[in-house]
Amino acid sequence: MEIFTFGADGISVSVDPAVGHIAGLIIGRDGRTLKPLHRAPWVEEPRETLPEHLPEGVVRLSGDFLCAPFSRADVEEAPLHGWTANSTWEVVDSSALEDGWRASLRLKRKVMGATVDKILTVRNGHPFLYQEHVFTGGEGAISVAHHAMTAMADGGRLAFSPKRLAGTGDEALEPDPARGRSLLAYPARTADITRFPAADGGAIDLTEYRPGRRQEDFVTLVEAENTRIGWTAVARRAEDDLVLVLKNPAELPVTMLWISNGGRDYAPWSGRHTGVLGIEDGRTAVGHAASLGDNWLRREGVDTAFDLGGRVAFRQVLGALPLGALQLPRQLAAEAETLRLVMAGGGTAEVPFDGGFLRAGMQPAGMEPV
Repeated sequence: MEIFTFGADGISVSVDPAVGHIAGLIIGRDGRTLKPLHRAPWVEEPRETLPEHLPEGVVRLSGDFLCAPFSRADVEEAPLHGWTANSTWEVVDSSALEDGWRASLRLKRKVMGATVDKILTVRNGHPFLYQEHVFTGGEGAISVAHHAMTAMADGGRLAFSPKRLAGTGDEALEPDPARGRSLLAYPARTADITRFPAADGGAIDLTEYRPGRRQEDFVTLVEAENTRIGWTAVARRAEDDLVLVLKNPAELPVTMLWISNGGRDYAPWSGRHTGVLGIEDGRTAVGHAASLGDNWLRREGVDTAFDLGGRVAFRQVLGALPLGALQLPRQLAAEAETLRLVMAGGGTAEVPFDGGFLRAGMQPAGMEPV
């Protein structure tokens, strides 16, 4: 299927409708062209050169996509990360707004009996893609996550909204040294993300992405209580930009980091998938069945699935700014028409932003709005 592209002043979005992945995000700002999202190196290679068993979502691994469920689909049969990441989306509307453009896509399959819609909005002069996913109807419960990916040629630095806990699962992503390597300890928990327990007994700073540290790791960050806006900022050194991912913590209470830096030696990864960071905001544990049952996040009081049956909606924002004189932020504040960044070293910056967007999604019972 052909890539579907739309945009507004200063921003262009490309979608791969065969799998629903954001294939490209291009932002023009201050005379710069920014490309914050990653696309796997094998996407343009002939399909017959790749392992036969690969899910389509891995074959066409790009940018950002919806996982429903996240990871193993072991309640309703589907590929890894569900049909939302592996099957066709139909463009049902693409039209101009007074100040931008909006495109709506619908998954041709249903998930747990629910219809799934993807609504993508860009606005003139805004360096952000505003995403909303809506589940209508269905039965049971579904775990969900975005799967945004960026890549760094020479590493970078990370900052986050306040987190109360970081943890790994029971088993490393690559426990077999003949196939790859993981550097974090599994399982492990800490409240200090600058000193996460390492497999060798030391500690690893999750706020620093080192280019030469070959690893395949996965760690979950739990949002602090009463956080009004959840965010991840990545200052990419070689790319000289600041990648921003924002969410409503009431909807998506965890941010999962996939550190994919040459840590897999088998095809199609083959040691060439380097410098990649997945910033995966979700409401999930690892696997659909695990998300519905007992898991370490639920024991920490974190919701890991949405109940289906009515209308369920959640939102996320992706964007980038030239780094230049900017620093990593220590705080973000969404105002009516701007996003204000308060820098760690002092000073502030403001950029155009739809301040009501993250507030407009579904608010689970008992949760305060953003």
